[in-house]
Amino acid sequence: MTDVARRDQLAASLAEVRERIARACVAAGRPVDAARLTAVTKTYPASDVILLAGLGVTDVGESRDQEAEPKAAAARAAGAAPRWHFIGQLQRNKARSVAGYADVVESVDSVRLATALERAAVDRPAPLEVLIQVSIDDDPARGGAAGDELWRISDVVAAAPALLLGGLMAVAPRDWEPDRAFERLAVLSAGLAERHPGATTISAGMSGDLEAAVRHGATHVRIGTSLLGMRNTLR
Repeated sequence: MTDVARRDQLAASLAEVRERIARACVAAGRPVDAARLTAVTKTYPASDVILLAGLGVTDVGESRDQEAEPKAAAARAAGAAPRWHFIGQLQRNKARSVAGYADVVESVDSVRLATALERAAVDRPAPLEVLIQVSIDDDPARGGAAGDELWRISDVVAAAPALLLGGLMAVAPRDWEPDRAFERLAVLSAGLAERHPGATTISAGMSGDLEAAVRHGATHVRIGTSLLGMRNTLR
């Protein structure tokens, strides 16, 4: 596929996704721009990131450091400067690498990881924004902070000068109705904002359940398949 054809394809998908988000916001009684798009570009080439940036996409999400780091460098070399969100499971030994290119890390789920990011981000020109990934059903096997660990992590991040506590991220458990999952997330977000005013970001909702997420207050939705097409198999 030529660059022009791919750009046209992405432009059409982007228009549909933006319209879908806007409709969801209006249906929820929220401002039409209340939820922001994060384009999940994992497994897609840097050329797609560059094309999306040219189409006005400001935020992109990646989940593997070994893929994201060179992709961010390639986009930067081409003059594209989106906000990079790291959304995948992050090992502490990758904290310094991720802090070098990411603007937001959405998957912080332990005090140890928060502390590693604090050390890694100390030389950045601006604080590294952090979202705490929470476990909606408190099942540790699914990943995400559960129970009081959420509050412990939030206190560590809020006290770290090199970090900025943005809010929460979650993925709805597959065996839960999305509305049930995101309603619980909204309750947790309200509790976090009461403890740390200003930490009001809610990153929730993907291609299959963004309407439910927006209905319950999502400020960012992470969209991959509906925007970029079926994803290639990870290798």
